[in-house]
Amino acid sequence: MSSPAQSAAQSVVQSVDWLAIAPPTVAALVGLAVLVADLFLGDHRKALLGWTSVAGLAASALLLLPLLDGDRSTFCLTGSTDVCSYTADRFTLVNQFLVLGGALLAALLSVTALKDADRGLPEGEYWFLLLSSAAGAALLPASRDLATLIVALEVASLPAFALVGIRHGDRKSSEAALKFFLSSVTATAVSLMGISFVYASTGTLYLTEIADRIQHVDPQLHTLAQAGVVLTLIGFAFKTAAVPFHFWVPDTYVGAPLPIAAYLSVVGKAVGFSGLILVTVVAFPSYADVWGPALAALAALTMTVGNVGALRQQSTRAYSAVRLLAWSSVGQAGYLLVPIAAAAYSDDAQKSIGSTVAYALMYAAVNLGAFAVAALVARTKPLNRVSDYRGLYATRPLPALVLGFFLLCLAGLPPGIIGLFAKVTVFSAAVDAGLGWLAVIMAVNVVIALFYYLQWTALLFRAPEKDEERHRAPAPLTAAIALTAALGIALSGAPQLVLRFADTGLF
Repeated sequence: MSSPAQSAAQSVVQSVDWLAIAPPTVAALVGLAVLVADLFLGDHRKALLGWTSVAGLAASALLLLPLLDGDRSTFCLTGSTDVCSYTADRFTLVNQFLVLGGALLAALLSVTALKDADRGLPEGEYWFLLLSSAAGAALLPASRDLATLIVALEVASLPAFALVGIRHGDRKSSEAALKFFLSSVTATAVSLMGISFVYASTGTLYLTEIADRIQHVDPQLHTLAQAGVVLTLIGFAFKTAAVPFHFWVPDTYVGAPLPIAAYLSVVGKAVGFSGLILVTVVAFPSYADVWGPALAALAALTMTVGNVGALRQQSTRAYSAVRLLAWSSVGQAGYLLVPIAAAAYSDDAQKSIGSTVAYALMYAAVNLGAFAVAALVARTKPLNRVSDYRGLYATRPLPALVLGFFLLCLAGLPPGIIGLFAKVTVFSAAVDAGLGWLAVIMAVNVVIALFYYLQWTALLFRAPEKDEERHRAPAPLTAAIALTAALGIALSGAPQLVLRFADTGLF
């Protein structure tokens, strides 16, 4: 017979589901392996680190497949198997696919960027930081308590600061990293204060338990709980680059290496929106009357400021192409906020959240593709102005056609059917939730965005100002462009697949 002491010890021993946590774990382990291997590899063999990182991210993504057969949870409370810190459900898997797929494409872009830098960037540190950030980003959608959520958020964010400022001696890069760091640290501080208030009023950090207990807090603690909800939401609004917390985005994208700007535009947003969804519809559903109107107002403000900012970009200004994509990403963040706000008013919150995930999947594929073509152009025109894309069709027909397709997808025009489908999905979520005014603002912003997307698209097919030499595109860059183009074209042919895949099963 076991003693009472042995029974007590056994009761706190966790049985870890290693398969459930495999995707982020593999990314983290490969990152450590790359960092150690960097110490022993000569300069002429550093390229192995990049391809090892690409293989590691591909393996992490493939490890999602065995998890499709049912929900898995681990790190659960003793005696409460339904209260866990890590859950690999449909919502988790869809977002992990988005994050790891985005990181994989950013890694393909990085292979070429590091080679072009000719040892101007520290390769071992670069790949370690990218894989560490991807591991944190993959952990976040599986987090089901506020402590794990914040840890995952910081693991995703802290390496990203270093990646933005990794070009030694580059003033623009250092300034971008500082702005990104200060805004993110402020967001974390605000979030932690909000979480501490929520914990003080409910006595738990688990999202499902918070949802139950926050409805029945002591009247003396009601104001504390409300303040906690508001501060937690403000912190995540920083992470999603929602206006007025967006000021770091343009300068950070311009200062960062282009693959990192692409990574932040997709994976960084996925992290912020995953966290925002978890704290609103899972932890604070009873406070929908607080976060619903707030997110609706943020959505309207964010899409408007983002699109107007993109509209004002001068095509001859240095880095105007990257700045336009940066402001465009702020506008797209506004569209992504719409269904989350609609979930507060809708009878079917599951459908509303599915609309956000569907839009995020479309945005990830086409925005990464646009950055991939921008990386190709930047190899011969490092200032990357919008005017540099004039006559691209004459010198590089396929990249020009692909970029035109991506821009039309972002605009929501045929043949970019997937973009049109995603916008209609978001629009219908707002209308179904009774947010007609928000749908009208979104429609106006879509029209504003048409101008700068179509202006850039038309520029691709104009006669070039001068004859230019043709350069062969590197294989990794070609692969990234081909993958995103194939995905965008396939989904434009069968857009309903996105909505079916984005059925999150969160509730």
